Amino acid sequence: MLSYVKELIKARPEQMITYAELIGEALYHPQWGYYMKQGEKVGKKGDFITTSNVSDIYGRIMAKWFLKLKAERQLPGVVCELGAGNGRFAAAFIAEWNKSCDEHLSYYVVETSPYHRKLQKELLGTSIQQVESIDALKPFNGFIFSNELFDALPVHVVECHHDLLFEVMITVENDQLMEKRIPLNNNEIGMFMKQSKLKLNHKQRIEIPLAMGRMIARMADVVESGWFVTVDYGYSDEEWGEAFHREGSLRGYYQHEQIRDVLKFIGEMDITSHVHFDSLIRIGEKHGLEFVSKQRQDQFLISIGILQELENHVDPNPFSEVSRRNRAIRSLIMPSGMSAYFHVVVQKKGI
Repeated sequence: MLSYVKELIKARPEQMITYAELIGEALYHPQWGYYMKQGEKVGKKGDFITTSNVSDIYGRIMAKWFLKLKAERQLPGVVCELGAGNGRFAAAFIAEWNKSCDEHLSYYVVETSPYHRKLQKELLGTSIQQVESIDALKPFNGFIFSNELFDALPVHVVECHHDLLFEVMITVENDQLMEKRIPLNNNEIGMFMKQSKLKLNHKQRIEIPLAMGRMIARMADVVESGWFVTVDYGYSDEEWGEAFHREGSLRGYYQHEQIRDVLKFIGEMDITSHVHFDSLIRIGEKHGLEFVSKQRQDQFLISIGILQELENHVDPNPFSEVSRRNRAIRSLIMPSGMSAYFHVVVQKKGI
């Protein structure tokens, strides 16, 4: 992958590419991209963990919540998960649905990774229908769920110096990938920053998620009516302006270690950046997605009834199913746990 990226840069007349191009290749190149290759990504043997993989309780409580929405709003039994990873969330969701409801569930998974499609099929068999693009589902009516989707999309990087904006590009010097700043001349980036009212201080940098806007537009175009539930980590426009974020949020994750220099381990590690939540909501509204709520994940899980899943009895065996389940629930709602770093954005269309 590294050799491929170097040759890609050298083939350009300007001898450089954007961070968005680099990330796109590093993560999604059909042969060498991190997500496209064989190999475990999620879990102890992978490079990172997600809250939806902590326990099956996560998928089960989301299924119960959707069943409640379905009954209240007379929604169809149709679910689409965008980027289902190893399939554990889908397995838990489907198991709870089958336990609680006699109606047939149509569960679609939009997955670009051949490796993850293989894992999902091994785990879920014919209980899911896989597609490579959400466009294949048009017109869609139902429930759209994603967990850590938008943070994995390519982003541009912008930096401010003495009140002037520069885009940070990637070039090759002495056979090494290096950053190079050029005056910002991308009007789409400029418009995004203007609409988000983002003001950068001297030497502050930030990621601009143009791919996020295009993804939201596609989702809105495909869906006629439905609920959109987005789980991810990120900041509001106001929070982006805090001094704490002056170096941006672009990071790599390699064998559960955070790597600040994403030019290392190209194609071998996950690359991620924090989501612009206000922009996600604003762009959604522009395309017909009505904003419903944004909550920290622990607060959201409590609001949809996860505390009712706790079994109120003492089990002397810490390895029993009940004890493990209760510990998993507590880990999802404790302020010091993973959920405190995640938010749940709920939007709807045509409902």
